[in-house]
Amino acid sequence: MLDITAQVTALAAAALPVRRSRPRVLVALAGAPGSGKSTLAEALARRLRLGHGAAEVVALDGFLLDNAVLDARGLLGRKGAPETLDAAGFIALVHRLRAGQEVVFPLFDRARDLALAGARVVPADCPFVILEGDYLLFDEPPWASLAPLWDVPAWLDVPLPELRARLIQRWLDHGLSRAAATRRAETNDLPNARRVIAAALPARLILATRPEGAT
Repeated sequence: MLDITAQVTALAAAALPVRRSRPRVLVALAGAPGSGKSTLAEALARRLRLGHGAAEVVALDGFLLDNAVLDARGLLGRKGAPETLDAAGFIALVHRLRAGQEVVFPLFDRARDLALAGARVVPADCPFVILEGDYLLFDEPPWASLAPLWDVPAWLDVPLPELRARLIQRWLDHGLSRAAATRRAETNDLPNARRVIAAALPARLILATRPEGAT
């Protein structure tokens, strides 16, 4: 079990002062697959909602291309790599969020392995938006154009051996055998992780998650 209390506190402490000068604060949680972005984003949203206004989470996974499109492009086996996402659509969404607009966005359903269009809404008066995804601080075009749009860019720093264990467990939790889960992690997820880490842009906060009780 991970203790992320300190990370949530650090992110909230960075985001709240920005709210004094901006109607909307964009927090970006970037990191390799399996680094805990989704869990941390939801925990931060809960913290901000306690007395600080509305907060919504927008996940980059909602912009994964459909399996039929990936198959036609020969990319199904690389799902999760930068080229398997609608980068232009996500960047346009971030610009709309930055402008303070109401934004409708998709969610990725892991159980069904597909994105659900129009699944959630960020209202125009929502003061905090937490975006999470592998490529939010990625120094390759067109992703690098996102960096100036973040108010609080944060990087989740998790060693590769820990990422490997988490990614294998993720596929085990989805019903794969140990051999299939290991193969899926090592042939796709870990190459994506190494690519993300190698091209990571600077972050305002570097967050290292650790097991509860560890020092």
